[in-house]
Amino acid sequence: MRRALYEFGVGFCDLIINMEQAGISPRPVVGAIVVVSGLAVSFLLWLLYVHHASAVFAGRWMFLPALNALLNGLCAIALSVGLYFIKHHNKEAHRASMLVALTLSSIFLVSYIVNHAMHGDTIFPGHSPVRTVYLSILASHVILSIVALPMVITTFFFSLTGRFALHRRIARWTFPIWLYVSITGVVVFVFLKAYAY
Repeated sequence: MRRALYEFGVGFCDLIINMEQAGISPRPVVGAIVVVSGLAVSFLLWLLYVHHASAVFAGRWMFLPALNALLNGLCAIALSVGLYFIKHHNKEAHRASMLVALTLSSIFLVSYIVNHAMHGDTIFPGHSPVRTVYLSILASHVILSIVALPMVITTFFFSLTGRFALHRRIARWTFPIWLYVSITGVVVFVFLKAYAY
């Protein structure tokens, strides 16, 4: 399995390098990233607001929200470490940190989908001022996570193809959005743990 993943990664990188050498414009790739991200977001919105979880899964895999918060927290740490490394001109360590952040976010996404497919959405109880604060944080988290998905993939695409000027330009926006989404993912879990779970 690990060998297959390694070969896929090498093949993907070779494809990107060949695109760069052939002088292929990044616009179609970025367009495809936006379209695929839009489809992924549409699926997630359907999962959250249309799909109804089966009662069969009630009480099973209740560790998933905590796992999701842990993955978000670790991602925020990896992002911060990656920023530190690039500020100190350590490109290899920066790249490794950012790949760790991407891996953690990818595992989070799978865990998030499984959790919501099994358990549905968690409603924050009551009508207190705390609920208003929670909903404000949640709204900003959801909106920026929708924006972050294509930005993260595009930022990695520019890096992997050696388009470092474009990478730096978009990373200035991607980094704070991705970091905010990761941190507020933990904050949302803490609110739900305190008031809803």
